[in-house]
Amino acid sequence: MTCWKVVRPVLILCLILIPIFIWTVVWNGPVHYLPYYLPCPEIFSMKLQYAEEKPVQLFPQLVYPQPRSLEQKRLDVLTLTPWLAPIVWEGTFDSKLLDGTYKPLNLTIGVTAFAIGKYTTFVGRFLESAEKHFMKGYRVNYYIFTDDPQAILTAQLQPGRSLAIVPIKKYSHWQEISMRRMEAINRHIAAVSHREVNYLFCLDIDMVFHNPWGVETLGERVAAIHPGYYNVPRSHFPYERRSSSAAFIPDSQGDFYYGGAVFGGLVKQVYEFTRDCHTTILADKANGIMAAWQEESHLNRHFLSHKPSKLLSPEYLWDDTKPKPPEVRLIRFSTVNKDYGAIRD
Repeated sequence: MTCWKVVRPVLILCLILIPIFIWTVVWNGPVHYLPYYLPCPEIFSMKLQYAEEKPVQLFPQLVYPQPRSLEQKRLDVLTLTPWLAPIVWEGTFDSKLLDGTYKPLNLTIGVTAFAIGKYTTFVGRFLESAEKHFMKGYRVNYYIFTDDPQAILTAQLQPGRSLAIVPIKKYSHWQEISMRRMEAINRHIAAVSHREVNYLFCLDIDMVFHNPWGVETLGERVAAIHPGYYNVPRSHFPYERRSSSAAFIPDSQGDFYYGGAVFGGLVKQVYEFTRDCHTTILADKANGIMAAWQEESHLNRHFLSHKPSKLLSPEYLWDDTKPKPPEVRLIRFSTVNKDYGAIRD
């Protein structure tokens, strides 16, 4: 007991003096920040330049209406997802402002489309309408994948726009052709288009442009909302519901139903997306499974876990067999009426 009475004051004094000593030595001495300990402190000020990146441009001096914090241009439709990705509708963007920003970047936008078998008959109308409405004033590379290059007629293109024919094997079933599309796009990006374009859109050939499609659609990962399911609960979406499939989505999950006829983004992102979808398609094939809507099912599964950074409204993927509802103010890109049985034969 007597020993504790002697030791206790010493311990208390130590507890007081030690923090004071540490504070005096450390905080009153030279302060070393994290970069001091790194071998290359200059990395904190480096700007990495990827192949698809362009230098940042300031907004040009344009006159345009002032944005109003308490005023929404569209009250009849959803214009922003819960993960803060914009949904592009007519009336939600200023084309002149966007062109003033993007045109100085000298971008090249790529387009892939597949014309297999009797689908070669749609190429002429597709290209003719694209030259009128798709990315006017920008460089565009069209890549038409076909099993019959001789059937693709030469198109009259605007300056700065080109057409490349990509030979591809024809498969006996249209479902197999559909599922092979991801692989073909992925291989072409790796071999050619990653050096030639900044952005890449993958579109169906049996469609026509009716109104302007511009740089408002550019983004890292771009998906289009399917016109048949934009106004129904997700329980009605035709997702792949078999848990044995790599494209499986449970009833309780899902944001939107995306159409496989339109997707795109930065060429690097499209490369990674098509690679991942091709991998899951192969996994299903190894297990003897074909997803409900082939590549579209895998596309929807991918976008569930890798959210699109921008969504295109059904204006950019309409169906000509449907009447135009009031919320769809402008049809920009839509399917051509056709006999599926005849062209897929």
